[in-house]
Amino acid sequence: MELKKNIAVFSLLGEQLRVVSTGNVDTETEQAISAASAANPWFTRENILSAFGALGQVLTKEDLEKWTTPYHAKMDSRKQGKKIGVINAGNIPAVGFHDFLCVLMSGHIYEGKNSSDDAHLLPRIASWLKKIEPAFEEKISFVERISSPNAVIATGSNNSARYFEYYFGKYPHIIRKNRNSVAVLSGHENNEELLSLPDDIFQYFGLGCRNVSKLFLPEGFDLSRLFEAFERYNGIDQHNRYMNNYTYQRTVMLMNKIKFLENGFVILKEDVSLQSPVSVLHYEYYKDVKDVFEKLSLMQNEIQCIACAEAIKEKFSSEKLSLVSLGQTQKPMLWDYADGVNTIEFLLGIN
Repeated sequence: MELKKNIAVFSLLGEQLRVVSTGNVDTETEQAISAASAANPWFTRENILSAFGALGQVLTKEDLEKWTTPYHAKMDSRKQGKKIGVINAGNIPAVGFHDFLCVLMSGHIYEGKNSSDDAHLLPRIASWLKKIEPAFEEKISFVERISSPNAVIATGSNNSARYFEYYFGKYPHIIRKNRNSVAVLSGHENNEELLSLPDDIFQYFGLGCRNVSKLFLPEGFDLSRLFEAFERYNGIDQHNRYMNNYTYQRTVMLMNKIKFLENGFVILKEDVSLQSPVSVLHYEYYKDVKDVFEKLSLMQNEIQCIACAEAIKEKFSSEKLSLVSLGQTQKPMLWDYADGVNTIEFLLGIN
């Protein structure tokens, strides 16, 4: 019965998020959005509302039931939850929500440490949840320091992961590090599919681990098709921080006589590295797409997800690699776990 109630509660939260994502915002929420943007200039109002909308789209009764079906017995039988310390990243708006959801759905007590880059949005979402179901008041807290948890979930960089391991290694834990996402194109994508790709690259200014930072292209691919598709995001040149990165990267490449292509707001550079700086997109040519997926399988611990057309998804579907449709990298489903680690199974093992 507890699970059934939680599904109903989070479904209502999903409705709230969908309404807010349209711009129908009350005074307190507007204040939270303004505070988030002031603290982190990468968090534009548009991107915050987009993040709320993506969360709202998956918080439906149908998806919540589908997600939790394998765990009904364990979730309903839990008598008393444990305190789970969660350290959230701050790279894209409300990025820590899925861990927040997992902790509460699995019957535990949530103690969150937010990044200073994103300290306002998750507490605002939590306030909506508490209003829908006051019982969550005692199960949610946001703190400056995680103390005496029963388990820990921490997300950060490779450097911060070492810190997390040192301080929290003695507890049951999930510690996440840097990952990147890529796109694999066949060259047969239609215009509609290519017009979806820029969302994977430019949404949230490319700062998320699910943002595409590299393209794998068949030999002979016409790069002008990419630049045509990228024009959907030509307004990104109005963002000072983004364009400062663009200008810096362009200057460095010119000074070092590095070959690149550009369109005024994004630089395409042929490079084997998966990780690319803000405003730069790496690409690599291939002869046989099978070779690409063999290579990516060996790099699975560095990859969050792979964007590709449906034909490629069907052919190279794999348990090792997370394949998503073009344009969908920033719209993960509830069962799309970060780093491929099932957070719910981890939490249900905490007794």
